[in-house]
Amino acid sequence: MTPEEFIGANIVLLSLAAFVAIIVFLGVRIVPQSEKYVVERLGRLQKVLGPGVNLIVPFLDRVKHRISILERQLPTANQDAITADNVLLQVETSVFYRITAPERTVYRIRDVDAAIATTVAGIVRSEIGAIELDAVQSNRATLIAKVKQAVEAVVDDWGIEVTRAEILDVALDEATRAAMLQQLNAERARRAQVTEAEGTKRAVELAADAELYAAEQAAKARRVSADAEAYATSVVAAAIKENGLEAAQYQVALKQVEALEAVGKGDGKQTILVPANALDAFGDAFKLLKGRG
Repeated sequence: MTPEEFIGANIVLLSLAAFVAIIVFLGVRIVPQSEKYVVERLGRLQKVLGPGVNLIVPFLDRVKHRISILERQLPTANQDAITADNVLLQVETSVFYRITAPERTVYRIRDVDAAIATTVAGIVRSEIGAIELDAVQSNRATLIAKVKQAVEAVVDDWGIEVTRAEILDVALDEATRAAMLQQLNAERARRAQVTEAEGTKRAVELAADAELYAAEQAAKARRVSADAEAYATSVVAAAIKENGLEAAQYQVALKQVEALEAVGKGDGKQTILVPANALDAFGDAFKLLKGRG
């Protein structure tokens, strides 16, 4: 082989190696884990390349779009909304989403972020317009769930999955805020009055219960005293029935002696009037007592 032929053969080999290298370079695509590639062939969608090593047809196929499949967050947005009871609100929202079907996203919608933001704003206004202000404040979790569900139904055709939708803040205009503050103060005053009235009522009830308890205890005491007197009377009556008049005279004599003893314990300044027959009565009493002893 002549030198010219050798040089020509080397050039052919080098050209072939370069062509193979170009074919490999153009035909092999390594896709990162966080992305997907949209491949077109002669201007038409051919396929979507997933993470890893992929093969395409050189010169015919080309990667048209490189789409990140990481979760994204829309910029925080503020939009006005009017409740069912005609209260103007300013609602701050935030949406998180990710692209699941890049072939639909790139061919069906031009500006994904703007489209989702507009959709969220319309849905938030619609949902808030159907409820009153109190429901917006107290049922925010339910409202967020409804907004997320409605947004998902719209953006699914774009190959997008809404992972989270949040209503970060609900602000009132100054006039409505002042009116609500006045209403809140009035409600606090009303509750204080109600509490005070309930306390007074409870105090009256407790006082009445105390008086009733005292009356019941006094009645019980009188009942016990009456029972004791009745018992004593019954004992005396039984004694009279059993022992006759002598037992009654004995009891009277005993009482007279006790009375005389009480007088004797005085300080000596009492004036005592004694009936004419008192000494006879005392004598009889002493005889009875002596006889009993």
